[in-house]
Amino acid sequence: MPLIHSKNLVKSYGNGVQEVRALDGVDLDIEQGDFVAIIGASGSGKSTFMNMIGCLDTPTSGLYELAGQNVSQMSIDELADIRSQRIGFVFQQFNLLARTSALDNVAMPLQYMRSGKLAGLSKKEQKEHARDRLAQVGLGDRLSHTPSELSGGQQQRVAIARALVNDPDLILADEPTGALDSKMTVEIMELLKSLNQGGMTVIVVTHEPDVAAYANQVVVFKDGKIIEIKHQHQTQVEVVTPVNTAQSVISPDVPSVL
Repeated sequence: MPLIHSKNLVKSYGNGVQEVRALDGVDLDIEQGDFVAIIGASGSGKSTFMNMIGCLDTPTSGLYELAGQNVSQMSIDELADIRSQRIGFVFQQFNLLARTSALDNVAMPLQYMRSGKLAGLSKKEQKEHARDRLAQVGLGDRLSHTPSELSGGQQQRVAIARALVNDPDLILADEPTGALDSKMTVEIMELLKSLNQGGMTVIVVTHEPDVAAYANQVVVFKDGKIIEIKHQHQTQVEVVTPVNTAQSVISPDVPSVL
């Protein structure tokens, strides 16, 4: 059973002659452990599809199943529970609280979990879990730093640790390197690749070919449709660490550029 299954997925806006189909009959399966890049020009439908698979929006018609669960017609509250338990989000602009430490930024999602295995953790347990995730992304020595005390790449690492803190089924990253220079882009993509090699499903929305090169599958959108699915060998990354450990995924033999 695929982790993500969409069948004839449609998202439309307007009615009649004014109708615009942002998604127009999208069929796609993504397996557990895949690394998928979704690419396409502005207006191609890739961001709308990301919103669908991230349970941020619901389709006009069609089927979307996440881990065998039909989420196509769920209520707002049900979608919120799915997001908090199963999906970790990474954004281009990091979306960190400016005056809050890295540790508290990462721990924050745990405060709002209403159900699932991590719901009801004490404040101490929340911070211990967040500390483990920061160590996992190589920031175990930056727990008390605020975003202004971190480089752009380090801030994105904090954001990835926050995405991991709910022990999700997949990481959904929207242009995760768009605000970074080329060296930091390599560091962040190596980190995502290492997480994937540890078993995490990773989906990246991007317009950058060098970022898409890290994926084993590239899905090309145009005019709300998938026009091509390319399978490829991934960019080589030396580091492989299981995602359920608290160890850093940055090898001590690989110098950081952050």
